[in-house]
Amino acid sequence: MAHAYTPGLKVLQRTTVDKERRLPLKGEVLVEAGKTVAPDDIVARTHLPGNVQMVNIANLLNIDAQDIAEVMLVKIGSKIKEGELLAETKGLFGFFKSSAASPVDSVLESISDVTGQVVLREAPIPVEIDAYMNGKVASVLEEEGVVVTANAVFIQGIFGIGGENRGELRVLVDNRDDELTPEMITVDVKGAVIVGGSFISLEAYKKAISVGAAAVVAGGFNYHDLEDVLGYTLGVAITGSEDLGTSLILTEGYGRIPMGNRSFELLQQHNGKFTSVNGATQIRAGVIRPEIVIPLTANDSMGSGSDKDTVSGISAGSLVRVIRAPYFGDIGTVVSLPSELQQMESETMVRVAEVEIGGESLVIPRANLEMVETT
Repeated sequence: MAHAYTPGLKVLQRTTVDKERRLPLKGEVLVEAGKTVAPDDIVARTHLPGNVQMVNIANLLNIDAQDIAEVMLVKIGSKIKEGELLAETKGLFGFFKSSAASPVDSVLESISDVTGQVVLREAPIPVEIDAYMNGKVASVLEEEGVVVTANAVFIQGIFGIGGENRGELRVLVDNRDDELTPEMITVDVKGAVIVGGSFISLEAYKKAISVGAAAVVAGGFNYHDLEDVLGYTLGVAITGSEDLGTSLILTEGYGRIPMGNRSFELLQQHNGKFTSVNGATQIRAGVIRPEIVIPLTANDSMGSGSDKDTVSGISAGSLVRVIRAPYFGDIGTVVSLPSELQQMESETMVRVAEVEIGGESLVIPRANLEMVETT
């Protein structure tokens, strides 16, 4: 029987989760290896160079660029307040002076007698990295960050928007087929990670944002409603930087799709526990999946080993999800796995699978498929 290995979403009841918390450039690490940390604990900080402001002194004072040094009132390296004079002409008999003031609080970085401009550098921008989840510092990345580790429930979704968030897990539906409706979302879920079943509508998601929920987890969402949420059409699925306040994680895809049984049971089992989520998604080389992390206590961890992160195989009859356009998010059943390479529209020769989706038989590259959990 034809058989192929393909990536699948991780739904792990108990595993070791290691999260690298790295600064964008070198800075100061604030914790030591072995320290227990909470999600909001700052583990490292640095400062990004401030924004640059260019001021054309020569134009403002109507002088030649080579004469700029004669009119400057401040020296390179000087701290300057907004509105403070940078340069001033002598005028005529002390009158009719022309001047140029700083538009921002800054430091004078350079003066050019070629362009007649000065460069002002605004204050450095502080950047702090938190621990993201409850756990321990497994190792320190010198001057860059740390690796936080925890025994946790780990569930990946297929697609998400919004970045990192955290809060108490609140399952608001009774079973995985139920829709998460606006009426279920009340003010008492502010700051919580709320869980629905098969679907959440645009109206319900906007209600979750308005009440201040940390995140929403559901089986499906309407693809066309993403433009209303984001303000633009989502082309390549690269997300995570949206400033929405409430992350959205879809465990199954677009449309009304019951949440995977195992995912829903795990979320129900840990209802009320503190949970960290990240809606960042990247469907391309270096795939990033949205995730739900529920750190376990010592009592939770007793009595069972970790789930193994195994590679799943697909074969005829397997339920699969398409992870790239034009059928991104659709779920179907594998009819066959032809052994011969087939030519795609791009003229590349690839291994394919024949997949039945909505009663239609489609030929899809195997690399564009992933297993769907069915138990």
